[in-house]
Amino acid sequence: MSEDCQKIGDCEDTRIQRLYEYLDGALTHQDLEEVKNHLGECTDCSHEYDLECIIRSVVKRSCSEKAPSTLKVSIMARISEIKVEAGH
Repeated sequence: MSEDCQKIGDCEDTRIQRLYEYLDGALTHQDLEEVKNHLGECTDCSHEYDLECIIRSVVKRSCSEKAPSTLKVSIMARISEIKVEAGH
């Protein structure tokens, strides 16, 4: 943890929120530089940043995957079976 984090009490609170804003591109140019510099000095925040980048990458990749077409066919077939069984 850097001296800067120790002064504000803990990286877990304010700094972590700033990391999310940094990753989302929601900071001013001056704030971007401040967070970037902090990441270069604070191993705890740097590790948190790396972890968040990995998580975002995995989520992004999984959101772009498509279910196989055979899954849709089997789901639709099962729905039809249930409707027949229910008398609809």
